[in-house]
Amino acid sequence: MGENNILATILAGGKSRRFGTDKSLAKLGNKSLIDHTISKIEKNFSEILIVSNKQIMDQKKKNINIVEDCLPGQLGPLVGVLSAMKWIKKNSKNYNWVATFPCDTPFFDDKIFFHLQEKSKKKDNKLFFFKTGEKRHNIFGLWSLELINILEEDIKKNFRKVETWANKIGLELIEIDAKQDDTFLNINTKDDLEKAENKLKVIK
Repeated sequence: MGENNILATILAGGKSRRFGTDKSLAKLGNKSLIDHTISKIEKNFSEILIVSNKQIMDQKKKNINIVEDCLPGQLGPLVGVLSAMKWIKKNSKNYNWVATFPCDTPFFDDKIFFHLQEKSKKKDNKLFFFKTGEKRHNIFGLWSLELINILEEDIKKNFRKVETWANKIGLELIEIDAKQDDTFLNINTKDDLEKAENKLKVIK
């Protein structure tokens, strides 16, 4: 997927309240959580944008850029998405889509890359989320750049929850079969990190 019109964006601007420290830097095995995410998506995208309000890593790779939320106050993932869209516009990039990934879900299914590429070729919908079983994964999304103006206006109207805004706009769900129940394990607490450590041992 190196040559496409999708900007891969890692959303790492959260406050990590339940975790206690910046979870994007927490170690899972011998790598930080955000490094796990980078390692997985950099094989499929030519450029990665990280939205973070902290100095989470040295910008050592030319294909990785880091930008802060475009609005102060850590107002949630929607602002992270808007920040990515604004970065595309500001830097005159050719991307028409933003693909979002959380920084704390290291075992997500590689199948999603194929789906992202396929959906980016269509013009019937402007927003896509993934679904496994009955669970909707709102941070694993594909967002058309055409949504930038309405997203900015709605954020000014205090829209904060991704699910609420997406339902207002309209979206398409991409259903995939997860290999295991914990494929989309989201690490919010130290207990979640322990579960991830156990899963990593099994994988190895």
